[in-house]
Amino acid sequence: MNENRKKIFLIDDTEFSLVRTKQFLKDYYTVYTLDSASKMFELLQNVTPDLILLDIEMPGMDGYLALEKLKTDERYTEIPVIFLSGKYDEESIIKGLGLGAVDHIIKPYTPKDLLASISANLTPVIDNENFIMDRDTNVSKKISILAIDDSPSMLRSIHFALHNKYKVHLLQKPENLNKVLKGGIKPDLFLLDYNMPETNGFEVVKIIREIPEYEKAPIILLTSESSTDHLNEAINLGINEYIVKPFKPNILREKISKCLATRLDITN
Repeated sequence: MNENRKKIFLIDDTEFSLVRTKQFLKDYYTVYTLDSASKMFELLQNVTPDLILLDIEMPGMDGYLALEKLKTDERYTEIPVIFLSGKYDEESIIKGLGLGAVDHIIKPYTPKDLLASISANLTPVIDNENFIMDRDTNVSKKISILAIDDSPSMLRSIHFALHNKYKVHLLQKPENLNKVLKGGIKPDLFLLDYNMPETNGFEVVKIIREIPEYEKAPIILLTSESSTDHLNEAINLGINEYIVKPFKPNILREKISKCLATRLDITN
């Protein structure tokens, strides 16, 4: 076995999928095939993979439960997990990304798509500045959104829900906000997490509102807090809308459209 190769765990309860997918990968990676999530956790005691390919619908422990268990163990939290699944509805994909998966590939998939996702996700999701700028040159995507959240998985979920319609910039460290805004991007709307370790969402709202250019920019707060006092405080600080996590993609898009329409009414 080539020790210099990246190691991949492939977990699927269907033998055909295991054999077929390993054929795609064996020339590039060292692949361990397993037919259940429980066997994956057994192997993890002896082998640490560089990436995990995980089916969702499996007997016993399904892919969602397996991912949740992985993310509660600090030994495995940084291992990228890609779901390989026949589930193609948006809610299922968002659920997996929200739990921490780095991608969701729909079966049947091509070798090209699978290899591209693996290659991309064996590198960090967030760059050294903890910021990713959407460089899509599609002229129909004129509206720019800056999403700020300390969770890479939540940023992936937001990007997945919105990238077809908007330019979606991602910032993991809110303390870098001023630097990012001075770097050339001009958001039309801000999406903010509330619970962040260094600078919480309320503090970020204050920072945004102190910048003349963004004094009236739409701000949507994403929060797991739903108490009336918490939401009243957020509104008093100047947010335009809030969404209680976990969010539904269609609700997020509706709130964004509403905020942007209101802004256009004000500026016209």
